[in-house]
Amino acid sequence: MTDQRAEQVANVLLTAAALGVAAYVIRTPPLRRMAWRLAITALTGALPTWLDREVRHGWRESGHRTI
Repeated sequence: MTDQRAEQVANVLLTAAALGVAAYVIRTPPLRRMAWRLAITALTGALPTWLDREVRHGWRESGHRTI
């Protein structure tokens, strides 16, 4: 088996596993609620922090003085 073929097989297996887990989570109410809570936490916590960091980095790279 070539490296390219092995990567293709691995990608198919990982995709199938991810779809299986997603289907299980969607059909299990406690897991579905936990997934929603984690998604909301990520969007309200990590996303604004990342956005702030990127804006500050862009501002510094543009040659402007730091706020």
